[in-house]
Amino acid sequence: MLALATSTETESGTTDMDELARLCGADRRGHIPFRTEQPPYSVFVRGIEADVLPTAQKYGLGVLTWSPLNSGWLTGRFRRGEPIEMNMFRQAVAHKFNLDLPGNQRKLDAVEHLSALAAEAGISLTHLALAFATTHPGVTSVILGARTVEQLTDQLAAAEVRLDDEILDRIDEIVAPGATLNPADSDYRRPALTDSEQRRRPARHR
Repeated sequence: MLALATSTETESGTTDMDELARLCGADRRGHIPFRTEQPPYSVFVRGIEADVLPTAQKYGLGVLTWSPLNSGWLTGRFRRGEPIEMNMFRQAVAHKFNLDLPGNQRKLDAVEHLSALAAEAGISLTHLALAFATTHPGVTSVILGARTVEQLTDQLAAAEVRLDDEILDRIDEIVAPGATLNPADSDYRRPALTDSEQRRRPARHR
């Protein structure tokens, strides 16, 4: 069976959601429909909660999310007052780690609050973040990013963690539903925003 999917091709917005719905219903026109979307999703990157996830639920589209630990931020590895070592990977995605960006400063603040919440719940921050990523009913599954066997073993153990409503409410207070603390972490921006020619009349017609 042939199945098609998209990856990081949508974000909140009516135009994108109309296109997603159209792709889901392609089989009604004799075409192969798209079966799943693969967006980033974590406590820090919640933009898809606004309408990507609800639309996927409405049309039966699978959602296989990635980066549930936000490139290591949700392990507690990066803390306020401690420099971030910019290795080759972090240099390649410097927008995720540049502490001069307000969004990354917001992540530092949120890490402190989330770490305290995880301690109260008797679990690690990593397990809190992974359990959160699987709680939304629109999420089909989560791609883990473990680099070592030790990390994989620890992350797989998070499958046994269940977050109650009180903890989820506390998370919502720290990072509001639908919010992305550092907008660059969504890894997608519509061409209508990034291509200046689409936002400006030709100079001769202004």
